[in-house]
Amino acid sequence: MTIHAFGPPYGAGRVPPHPDPVLACPLPYHRMALTTGRHQSWRPIAGTGVVLFGAVFLMVVLMAASEIAAAVLDRPADADGIHTWGGIGDTALALLSVAVVMPVVFLAARWVQRRPAGTVSSVAGRLRWRWLGMCLALALPLAAGSIGVFALLPASGGGDTGTEEVNWVGLPSFLLGLAMVCVLVPFQAAAEEYAFRGWLVQAVGAWFRSPWIAVLPQSLLFAAAHGWGTPWGFADLTVFGLVMGLLTIRTGGLEAAIALHLLNNLLAMGIAAGIAGALESDETAADMDWVAAAVDIPVILLYAAVVLWMARRRRVAAVSEAGLPPYGYGVFPAGHLAGGAPAGPPGGVPPFPTAAWGAASGPRPGPHGPAGRLPAPGGQDPAAEHSPPGTPPPAQGPPGGRTPSGNGETPNAT
Repeated sequence: MTIHAFGPPYGAGRVPPHPDPVLACPLPYHRMALTTGRHQSWRPIAGTGVVLFGAVFLMVVLMAASEIAAAVLDRPADADGIHTWGGIGDTALALLSVAVVMPVVFLAARWVQRRPAGTVSSVAGRLRWRWLGMCLALALPLAAGSIGVFALLPASGGGDTGTEEVNWVGLPSFLLGLAMVCVLVPFQAAAEEYAFRGWLVQAVGAWFRSPWIAVLPQSLLFAAAHGWGTPWGFADLTVFGLVMGLLTIRTGGLEAAIALHLLNNLLAMGIAAGIAGALESDETAADMDWVAAAVDIPVILLYAAVVLWMARRRRVAAVSEAGLPPYGYGVFPAGHLAGGAPAGPPGGVPPFPTAAWGAASGPRPGPHGPAGRLPAPGGQDPAAEHSPPGTPPPAQGPPGGRTPSGNGETPNAT
């Protein structure tokens, strides 16, 4: 006789046990590489190598394809012999070369660290769109206000920024450049956040519990990645990376950092799309002077303070759910959106039990009776052996699987 030890086979309304080990405690964002319990000390190093070389490989492929297409179309070349596509085209190529980092980060998390790729987005295992929208609504007036102040303040470095003539590019060129910026800047800004505040923070956090140790390296690398400009520009970028890293850990996800980064770049490049020659400029945030840094750093700190207040008010979770494995690639069963009790899993699938299988969840029917007990020899329920004297035995149905008729009488056997 075959004995099925785990009840009926998987079907509607049943969820098989997840193959990954279940963690016993919640995890903050920078420790999410430990989500599945498969962490080993070599995985963050190998994953960082995959992110670095994968991104470089895709950038080279993109540049090579651009050169081939430009040569076929007989595009002009610059002083270095590299074909150009004009201000809008070259800017689009630069933004795409950064955006390709994001899928590489997802693949490294899934393939190298053996965890859901969505755990790079937040402790909820996905990007929390409602919380991202709230952060965008907050970042918009702050980013617009800081750019307005930049335009009103004179340049301090003795350059010609404040005296050079600003020429309008014309409506067709402006609309084309603005469309390019609106389409590609969100991917570029998000890719930088996934690489620095996402992958690097979690790679270091896989080894160290302290959030400060997790955010310090990425903030310096983030500033260095923008080039060596002025000391004020390097300081501003370091502060941005440090504050956004801590904000990511305190809010449990990348949404707040993506919002401010996206709107800063979107507004600045959107304005540049309307100025002749602005998109061709090689200047970055690393080249800002002390006046711009003195305006930008307080805006960053103010944004972080308001986001933390909003996160506490909305009860945005900063840690993952304990004792529950993920339902799939990037989705956790607990609801970590702002406010309210945890929501159930998608699709109406019943949640995993928070304790051992069958504990505190009531009897679970199976082929062996309530709670999966095997019947005693002779067909008697083993629970009856421990019943008090005089307790009537549980009602048993008639043999052959027949049930009482609707009038309460048992049909005659044939």
